[in-house]
Amino acid sequence: MRMIHSMNQHNALESRSFAALSACLTAVLIIFGLPALGRAAEAENMAERTLKRIVERQRELLTEAAKQGEKLDAAALQQQMQTLTHDYELLLRNNPQFAAGFAAYGYLLSKIDMRKEAMAMLLKANQLDSDIPLVKNQLGSLLAEDGKPLQAAPYFISAIKLEPNEPLYHYQLGTLLTEARDEFLKTKEWTRAALDNAMHYAFQRAAELAPDRFEFTYRYAESFYDLEKPDWNLALKAWSALEEKAPTAIERQTMRLHAANICFKIGKRDHAMALLTTIDEEKLRGQRDRLLAEMAGAAKK
Repeated sequence: MRMIHSMNQHNALESRSFAALSACLTAVLIIFGLPALGRAAEAENMAERTLKRIVERQRELLTEAAKQGEKLDAAALQQQMQTLTHDYELLLRNNPQFAAGFAAYGYLLSKIDMRKEAMAMLLKANQLDSDIPLVKNQLGSLLAEDGKPLQAAPYFISAIKLEPNEPLYHYQLGTLLTEARDEFLKTKEWTRAALDNAMHYAFQRAAELAPDRFEFTYRYAESFYDLEKPDWNLALKAWSALEEKAPTAIERQTMRLHAANICFKIGKRDHAMALLTTIDEEKLRGQRDRLLAEMAGAAKK
C-alpha cells in the first residue's frame, strides 16, 4: 500500500490552460500528419496551407490569452474561437477526406471540453487515416475519461506501435492499466502479473525516453507501490536517482521520505531512521511522523 501521497506531478500533462494548449498546437503541426508543412510552399496544396494558417492563428490567440491572465476578455476570445470553428468547418466541408483537418479540429475540441464533438472529429480522422498516433492517443484519452478503459486500451497500444518513442503514449497506457486494474482483471484476459508487468514497463519506458521529464521519472519510481510483488531494491535505486535530480529541498526530502519508507519495508530500519532525521520541511513532517510511528509500532511487536 502506498504510504506517501504522490506529488502533483502529472497535472501538467493534461493541463487545459491556454498556455499548455498553445504549446500543443505546435505538436499538431508536426505530429498530425502534415508532412507538406515541411515542404516548399508551392508544393503544399490548398487544404494544407489553410489548415496551417488556422492552427497558427489558434496558437497566436491562445498565447495572447495566456499572457493576459486575469485581464483576459473571455467574450472576445470566445468570439475569435468561434471564427476559428467556422474556418475549420468550412475547411472540412470543402475537403471531406482531409484526415489531418479532422484530427487537428478534434484535438482542439478535446482540449476545450467539447468532448462529444471531439470524439466525432477524431473518429472521422481515424477512419480516413488509421496511422496518426496522436489521434489514437486522444481517442484513448477521451474513452478513458468517459470510464471506458477496455475500449481505450487498444487506442493507446496502437499509438505506441505507430510511434514507440513518444513517452506520453507509454505514460498514458501505464496510467490506464493502473487506474482501471480491476476492470481489466475482471475480463480474465489479464493476470495480475501480466498487468503489473505491462503497467510497470509502460512507466519505465516513459522515463527512459524522457529522463528530463520529472513527472515521468517520478511516476516510474512511484509505480513500484502499485505492484503486487515489487522489487524494493530497484525502487530504492529509482528514488535515490530522483533525489539527485530534484531541484528543490522539499523535492529532495520527498524522495528521501520515499527511500526511508522502502528501507523500512525491506528491514533496513537503521537506514530508514537516518534518512528520516534529515526530513525537516514543514509540509513533510506529518508523513515523516506517521512513518516514525509505524516503525515504532512494528518494533514493539
